[in-house]
Amino acid sequence: MNKKIWIGLGVIALVIFWGIGSRNSMATSDQEVKASWANVQSAYQRRSDLIPNLVKTVQGVANFEKSTLTAVIQARASATQMKLDAKDLSPENLQKFQAAQSSLSGALSRLLVVTENYPQLRATENFSELQAQLEGTENRIKEERDRFNTSVKNYNSIIVTFPSNLIASFSGFAEKGFFQAEAGSEKAPEVNFDEKK
Repeated sequence: MNKKIWIGLGVIALVIFWGIGSRNSMATSDQEVKASWANVQSAYQRRSDLIPNLVKTVQGVANFEKSTLTAVIQARASATQMKLDAKDLSPENLQKFQAAQSSLSGALSRLLVVTENYPQLRATENFSELQAQLEGTENRIKEERDRFNTSVKNYNSIIVTFPSNLIASFSGFAEKGFFQAEAGSEKAPEVNFDEKK
């Protein structure tokens, strides 16, 4: 055979092996994103599982603000109804998921603020334990979201860089969304220690 034919076949073989390697790298990175997403969902599920016990504990206190409890229950229902499969992690879908979870976080925050007015509730061991578990779970959620964002960054970097983006477009790999900071979180809260009488 002609030397040019061998060189041509060698180049074609290299391109094929490079394409297979790129495709496998994308698939591996996609699996890492899915595993990270499962961990995020697990952390949110733990928080959701703690809420009924928290609500029952708070309901035991006479005259506790019913509207606050109702808001938590409704936000939990809304957050648990928002299911997002790892195959559908587009920026838009992730934003909807995050909005539902943020609504629940806000309702829980309001509940914990209101409990400041009930020293007998704060003194109970059950409430203190649930509050500590919720705080630990919120920390776990933050850690899992950070890991997820790192996995998404690595995945997106692979599929958008040239020439891997050519393989990605042929193979159906699309960019995935990140968890974003909550709206308004870029502004530092105002703290005023001067009491006006």
